[in-house]
Amino acid sequence: MLKVRQSDKARRTMAISVAIVEDDERVRKSLAGIVRRATGCVCVGDYGSGEEALAAFTEEAPSVVVMDINLPGMSGVECARRLAEREPHPLIIMLTVYQDTDTIFEALRVGASGYLLKPVRAEELLAAVRDVYEGGAPLSSNIARKVVRSFLPSPAGTAAPAAEATALSPREREILDLLAQGYLYKEIADQLQIGYRTVHTHIERIYNKMHVRSRAQAVAKRLA
Repeated sequence: MLKVRQSDKARRTMAISVAIVEDDERVRKSLAGIVRRATGCVCVGDYGSGEEALAAFTEEAPSVVVMDINLPGMSGVECARRLAEREPHPLIIMLTVYQDTDTIFEALRVGASGYLLKPVRAEELLAAVRDVYEGGAPLSSNIARKVVRSFLPSPAGTAAPAAEATALSPREREILDLLAQGYLYKEIADQLQIGYRTVHTHIERIYNKMHVRSRAQAVAKRLA
């Protein structure tokens, strides 16, 4: 019995921890089942509302949260905002039944890292979870353009982006440039011959200095 428990603990430690937040029980259980059956992922919980998820994440949030954008009570966007304000905060993938550009953009603005359209196939869900965990951002081109435009400086406020850029160290600017080119965290580590965790540390500092909460926001400010 002890060996089994140790093996299970090791598997959960090394796997990507994922939580599902979806009010439709059938869809929620289906998504949770996909994650539970996947190699390299572990479903640490599935919740029917944002309130339930926030209450469950009091001690330690999962690495990735897959969340419906239209939840009863607290919206998915509001739940994403509250999760993004926590430290450490999870990576958030929004689920939506259609490309509501404004709502998806608002979720990205408050801290989500990407989105998926329903219905989600198993391979799409797992690819998005792994992509966002490795530093990717599953976005369509029209949503990405809207995010970039939102960070374009106004005529009266062109100094802020420049000040943020100069606050970055040479290594941080190098990593931000690679993020903007679409490199994943592991690829950045290989490119710069530094550790994977070192890349994570640099990116957290970049986010703090640029006052952003996701890769999409950081890249948008870099391209603005």
